[in-house]
Amino acid sequence: MEATPGTSKASAGITLLSPSPPKKRKELSLGHLSLREKQAILNMYKKILDDEPTLKTVKLVSKIVITLGVAKSTVYRIIKEYKSTKTVSTSKQCGGRPGMITLFDEATKNSIRRIVHGFFFSNEIPTLDKILNELKNHQNLPQMSRSTLYKFMKQINFRYLKRNRKSVMIERDDIVRWRVDYLTSIKKFRSEGRPIYYLDETWLNEGHTKGKVWVDNNIKSKREAFIEGLSTGLKNLSGKGKRLIILHAGSEEGFVEDSLLVFEGKKSGDYHEEMNANVFEKWFVEFLRKLPDNAVIVMDNASYHSRKVESIPTTSTRKNDMKSWLQSKNIGYEENMVRSQLLHLIRQNKHKYNLYITDEMAKKENKVVLRLPPYHCELNPIEMIWAQVQNEVAGKNKTFKLKDVKELLIEALNNVTKVNWKKCVEHVIKEEEKMSTLDGIIDDLIEPLIISVNNMESDADTTDTDSSTN
Repeated sequence: MEATPGTSKASAGITLLSPSPPKKRKELSLGHLSLREKQAILNMYKKILDDEPTLKTVKLVSKIVITLGVAKSTVYRIIKEYKSTKTVSTSKQCGGRPGMITLFDEATKNSIRRIVHGFFFSNEIPTLDKILNELKNHQNLPQMSRSTLYKFMKQINFRYLKRNRKSVMIERDDIVRWRVDYLTSIKKFRSEGRPIYYLDETWLNEGHTKGKVWVDNNIKSKREAFIEGLSTGLKNLSGKGKRLIILHAGSEEGFVEDSLLVFEGKKSGDYHEEMNANVFEKWFVEFLRKLPDNAVIVMDNASYHSRKVESIPTTSTRKNDMKSWLQSKNIGYEENMVRSQLLHLIRQNKHKYNLYITDEMAKKENKVVLRLPPYHCELNPIEMIWAQVQNEVAGKNKTFKLKDVKELLIEALNNVTKVNWKKCVEHVIKEEEKMSTLDGIIDDLIEPLIISVNNMESDADTTDTDSSTN
């Protein structure tokens, strides 16, 4: 077939190409979606359905996938959720691998943190390489790579300051403020002569025993042991077994009488998962009645210690709910305000309503709760009491049965004396005094580095400005 003369591009020597198909957007791997992202997908689904009510679901989903770049399975899942519940909700779990921080217990986290602070006390910059060398000198602490240590330090609330290829690990400003406020408050309460009580939770496995024992390496087999009338040593445990969750409190006068809570754990993960706000608050209300007026109760900021009196709107809260909250507090706002303006108003006022149930319970009984800063368990003397109790149980545990372990626990608790508690409290006071000088040392050590970095940034900004005006 001949080409038509005239305006044909083919006749001008230009080859006609068939139009390329539209590029398919790459599907994004979003993990668990936020409520806002789910709502955006649902809104598009509703709009397409309104415009083309006869469109098949397969084609409808394809349109959403191409437009938003999300996976088909994600769209189908949201549609299914909407059809069954008439709404969408946030995912209960976050995607991705759990943080390294979940692999280590509080004692390990605190030990590594103390290594860093050891450098500060010596007026020495704690680089990652120095911290790694210190870890190698402690056989009981985990060995890790430089990159792994970096991630771990971030997860225990240190921040990273870089200058001249040296990495300096510095605690986050909010943790420093928390520690300073805590140390100021506890010192004030002691000077007023107020009784101070410390509470905490711990656990015991039925297989709890000593980590190291003497072993006779001359015995090579059961037969050899039998012939010589000897044993093959202690039997190895097949696992940790069932677990007891323990909650107690005390002061320099000893444990608070009739305040022990012990129950069997049902889960195999972190023991903190076993305790919840309902269990703790039920125990706490009875515990308060056993304390004198004006008492101070020191505890950490575990989630079950920290249930809020009311939920305060956040970035994921619906706009109408933000307005309702502001109205309930008699806080004025303009009807045409956007979400960010409403959130700003809420943040300006939320400190008045950011209350904890346990704190309010204590106030009603004329007592006060003082919360430890995160990862500062060395400021709680009951941690050393727990170490004494666990060590005694480990040395006496022979049957590895939960019933017997519970009896050993009660015996070990009864063996903790007023003198033991007094020594632990005195040790903590010394730690507090060291901590009080720590932040001044850190400021003196780090400030020149921060000033140097800021000056370098200012110089760079000036250079950029100068070059842009030329």
